[in-house]
Amino acid sequence: MASSSPEEGAAEVDPALGESSSSWPAGPSSGAGRSRRPLLASQGEEKAEADPLPAQYPSHLGAVPGRDKVALYCDRLLRGCKAEDANEAMSKYLLEKLKMKEKWLGVWKTNPELFFINSEDVLVPFVGILVEVTCKPSQSTSSHLKASVSVAEPFSSNIANIPRELVENVLDELDHCVPLLEIYPVEGPDMVVFDIAQALDVVRFFYDFLWRDWDEDESCETYAALIEERIKLGCDIENGTIPAPIGQRFRKNLEKYKNMHLELIQYQSNIKEEPTAEEAVECWKKYYELVMLCGLLKIWEDLRLRAYGPLTPRILRRRRGNRDDGKAVTHIVAKTMTAEMVKDFSVDTVLQQHDNLNMALDSCYSGDSVVIFPGEYKAANLSMLTEDIVIQGAGKPEEIVIVSEPTHESFVVSKAQNVKLMHLTLVQRGTVDGIVVVESGHMTFVNCILKCEGTGVCVLTGASLTITNSEITGAQGAGVELHPGSTAILEGNKIHHCNNFKTSESSQGALGGINIKVVPVPKLKMKNNHIYSNNGYGVTILQPMDQLSTTGGILEFTASGDAEEDMLSKLMHELSLEMSSNTLDDIKGLSIVNS
Repeated sequence: MASSSPEEGAAEVDPALGESSSSWPAGPSSGAGRSRRPLLASQGEEKAEADPLPAQYPSHLGAVPGRDKVALYCDRLLRGCKAEDANEAMSKYLLEKLKMKEKWLGVWKTNPELFFINSEDVLVPFVGILVEVTCKPSQSTSSHLKASVSVAEPFSSNIANIPRELVENVLDELDHCVPLLEIYPVEGPDMVVFDIAQALDVVRFFYDFLWRDWDEDESCETYAALIEERIKLGCDIENGTIPAPIGQRFRKNLEKYKNMHLELIQYQSNIKEEPTAEEAVECWKKYYELVMLCGLLKIWEDLRLRAYGPLTPRILRRRRGNRDDGKAVTHIVAKTMTAEMVKDFSVDTVLQQHDNLNMALDSCYSGDSVVIFPGEYKAANLSMLTEDIVIQGAGKPEEIVIVSEPTHESFVVSKAQNVKLMHLTLVQRGTVDGIVVVESGHMTFVNCILKCEGTGVCVLTGASLTITNSEITGAQGAGVELHPGSTAILEGNKIHHCNNFKTSESSQGALGGINIKVVPVPKLKMKNNHIYSNNGYGVTILQPMDQLSTTGGILEFTASGDAEEDMLSKLMHELSLEMSSNTLDDIKGLSIVNS
């Protein structure tokens, strides 16, 4: 999430642009077409050093709970307005605050590109200047809200040797008008200035993280819902509910979209006459790149797509199949191999020893086995399982631990026809997808421990899963997610501390220990499983409004059953859902959610 605090304001400035990325959207770069100055090092004359910048008011929004942010933006500021009226609503809010005081001190933070040639060589993210702000803004609802500024005394900057004359020249070219959102009020006892600082903080956050240029196509009700979901997304990124790598990717793509949008506007504005064929092609190319990025961001911002949407295939590796000679190899993974370690293998077993699990997996053909001795391992190749192999630990599951690579999107992903994992512990750290994704084929877990950090085990359309005598814990969604047309057999497992969302109270219990999407209906057989109370619902069935024969709303039953037994029996029959001898530990057993 883009920060708007003074200490972190430098991070909001994009050196590629003519004004800071925290400025109001869709405006031309304040530095466009302006001649830039040489670097300070090239100026021979001695200049008096500028004073350090005074402290500015810190951002307060980081400490505001998500529900209060929703109330602030949706209920108080926007008040159900349409997307095209959002600029006017935010301008009105800010103007009301600015009327309270005509002059105040602030730090103007802008792009080094305004001041220097080769600004990329300047090792500061922004140029900060202490200015006196005179607020006599017009009543225009234009998104380019400006303020009149002049250099304040004492002359102060974050660049000690910046010439005052240079700053004055830049302000003269700007007619001493700069974007309001580039100004950070200076700390002091005046509560009116404090209120102005908070108002600027609120508006910066709106344009940094909540506003999109495509929003004007949305209706009033949908727009309020979009803002609310974006606030929830921001909270989930902030507190780690969404794994850090995927949160960083979202921020990067959002910033990339803003930059590309400005580049397109600037490119179009530089075409003075009828565009040439080359210019037209380049313009369309930039436009379609922008559209593709827009689509990706829209998926991110839709909570239902994030929670229930299909995963894109991750595996592009071709399947090898069996070896030409038909022989199978057993790959031993251990730092050293002794005769004691292999005494139980038959005399005709073909063995290969590896001290690296990744190398062992890379050497596998269908029919091979991988035997892992106690230790902690990492293996990027677990995310590209295409061969029919068995991967098993030589000991207790707690002794053989495989940890994901935080920099990778996926941990365990399979499209093999039949792959089996036994006596292992999988620990997910920072990956984006579920701890296990079965893209196609069949995957089996026996006596394994799955410690999730993101989502749990995802079984995609047409794939199948068998888990026996295993444990699934810590998922920030359902422990097992069955996509339409998938199949799963769960027997003798423990599923607990899943659906572990950290912020949204409305999300608690929404997915349950097991989440089923029903078009086309998946098949699930459960026997002797223990689903604990800390999952919310035991099993959640997500169905479209027009599917199945159940009534709308949420239907619940406990382990002992209730008056809806006949309806549940019919539903379970339609879903090919078999449940016997399962323990639902003091929880609501089944939730049917209409989408």
